[in-house]
Amino acid sequence: MKKAILTAVLSIAVLSGIPVLVQSAESADKNPQAEQIGPNMQAFDKQMAQSQEYMNKMEEQMENIRQTQNPQERQKLLQEHWDTMQKNMQLMHNMWEPNGGIGCCMKGPTIGPGKVSGWSQMGGQYFKLKPEQLKQRQYMMDRYVPMQQMMMQHLMQHQRYMWDK
Repeated sequence: MKKAILTAVLSIAVLSGIPVLVQSAESADKNPQAEQIGPNMQAFDKQMAQSQEYMNKMEEQMENIRQTQNPQERQKLLQEHWDTMQKNMQLMHNMWEPNGGIGCCMKGPTIGPGKVSGWSQMGGQYFKLKPEQLKQRQYMMDRYVPMQQMMMQHLMQHQRYMWDK
């Protein structure tokens, strides 16, 4: 029963785009950098600046899509918007990597047989953080979540224009 519930929750998380962070015990032993705790603020800020540049470009592209009346031109602009959106999604996904910012304390995402996931595996990492590190993680989440919401809005707008041919 517990396995079925865990599988359902993980499936929903993956389908909704929420990063699922899991790790095996043997990979923690082999990774000397895994013990590093605390966020990498410089890497995070750099990635957020790049993500913001992509967002600005996507806004410009969406405005051009709204203004065009030519169906072929609209399809071309939609493809450009999609490409930019894909680059930004990959960048945001990379922010969950151990040295990329938010995922600093998760020791890296891995998925496979025999892997452990959930709060029982990563919760202990939060308890090792100092108050300043917790504030830094909160700062990162406060910047990341609105960016993620903007990405969802762009995805929905993109879908709308894909169907309005």
